[in-house]
Amino acid sequence: MSGHVMVFAPTPLLTVTVDQPSDQPEIHLHPGGQGVWQARMIMSLGGEVVLCTALGGEIGQVLEPLLVSEGVELKAVVRDSGCGGYVHDRREGTRQEIVDVPGQPLSRHELDELYNLALGEGLSASVSVLSGPNHPALVPPDLYRRFAADLGANGGRVVVDLSGDHLGAVLESGVFFLKVSHEELIRDGRAAGDDEEELTRALYDLHDGGAESVVVSRADRPALALVDGEVFEVRMPRLQAADPRGAGDSMTAGVAAVVAAGGDLRTAIRTGAAAGALNVTRHGLGTGRLDSINGLVDRVELAPAVGRRQARTTPDELAGRAAER
Repeated sequence: MSGHVMVFAPTPLLTVTVDQPSDQPEIHLHPGGQGVWQARMIMSLGGEVVLCTALGGEIGQVLEPLLVSEGVELKAVVRDSGCGGYVHDRREGTRQEIVDVPGQPLSRHELDELYNLALGEGLSASVSVLSGPNHPALVPPDLYRRFAADLGANGGRVVVDLSGDHLGAVLESGVFFLKVSHEELIRDGRAAGDDEEELTRALYDLHDGGAESVVVSRADRPALALVDGEVFEVRMPRLQAADPRGAGDSMTAGVAAVVAAGGDLRTAIRTGAAAGALNVTRHGLGTGRLDSINGLVDRVELAPAVGRRQARTTPDELAGRAAER
């Protein structure tokens, strides 16, 4: 396997932002969606990315050259229906949504073509990131279950940032790393509240369900990480946020980039936390200077969580499970 990352981004978006940083208004066009933002941050960290996606309609025609111009290696299947997009007005300093078009669900044929394309690329990558669709109805959860199973059975490391039925599907097959927010855990009924004891229980349940390592983000509080059976608080410096969106995607991307380059998981989580912290100081999602991110990594601490439960699985058992998968 090479040291690059395959990012599965089935439903990319065209983002249109109206801004006015000076006297005259400006219109900005960018490719977006979870997988695109993750790929952008991986490249910001110096990683090589193959982005596997589906493009169609007028929006797809606009997205293709925009993605290529960002330097990503693009692998795309052509779809009959159009991609989605949104228009935001940021002239007042906050994002006002004007219109949000999720796009159409992928057809069975389009899903088969995209699956075969992304599987072939994932089998040759060091890490595969399975990003979620911008609306749950666009891609069936079972596709993610099959993807995680086929990649894992052939020695692939699968990294995900999913929730709902799509998270449940990949857990059936097992994943190397899972990032999820505490709001998503509560919404999905996997946690009864946001206190540390309840979220710690959810961490262990997710591990027992199929995730080797887990990070639960908690908005402005330190994230919780389960690594080798121990729970840690991910403590990082506080920075003023220009745009709070995108921190979780940047964290997931940072983990994937470091692991693909041969780094250990704890360093990967610290790097991901630094990338997420820096991203919120910027207006562009999935962006950040490599030197600035590296400067923050040493300020991120994995501190044993107070009152953490004893691990229910030993490191040797974890390794055994990984080998079985």
